[in-house]
Amino acid sequence: MKRNIVIAAVTAAALIGGGTATALATTGDDQGSARQAATTQPSNDDVRDDDGDRDDDAEKTVSADVTASEAIASALKHTSGTVVSAELDDEDDSDKVVWTVDVLSGDNTWHTVSVDPANGKVLGSHIDDEDDTAQVRAALKGSSVTAEQAAKAAAGKGVVTSVDLDDDGKNKSWEAETRKSGGAEQDWKIDLATGKITADRSDDAEND
Repeated sequence: MKRNIVIAAVTAAALIGGGTATALATTGDDQGSARQAATTQPSNDDVRDDDGDRDDDAEKTVSADVTASEAIASALKHTSGTVVSAELDDEDDSDKVVWTVDVLSGDNTWHTVSVDPANGKVLGSHIDDEDDTAQVRAALKGSSVTAEQAAKAAAGKGVVTSVDLDDDGKNKSWEAETRKSGGAEQDWKIDLATGKITADRSDDAEND
């Protein structure tokens, strides 16, 4: 399992005309560890504000002790069913970050389960109304790769911040987003049958 811990505090120096801040974090898993560093050098107030927001988001992600696959497992212990998505995000636009896991139960009821990213405990759950139940069931029919397995596959590419079922179009798959130190994000597709992971270039094509 991949776990991410911030091991060095951010050091800041106030200088005339600007300042620097450097953060160092280590990411470890069962097979080794990789050292990651992120540095920002703001030159004006606007840049400092923008960089600060990105640094805050990256630090929240890196400091989450509970991985996507672990959050999914915790949600399923609380609410049985099929996980359709999991996302590490701010709760109700607040500063508190939680794992939000959507579970489709056997009676076609949708549950949203909130999981603490620090310890994996379920913080609460509620029932949602969704209109794509049949579409989701059809997309997952005959699939052998779960959301938890897709999250584990994507974990080798970086810190997984979300995994979601792409049930649109012909080529249905799991979609995962990963983030590396410094905030660099990448989208991935995981085959529903084989678990093969490939880079998602659809966003690049849309932006061309």
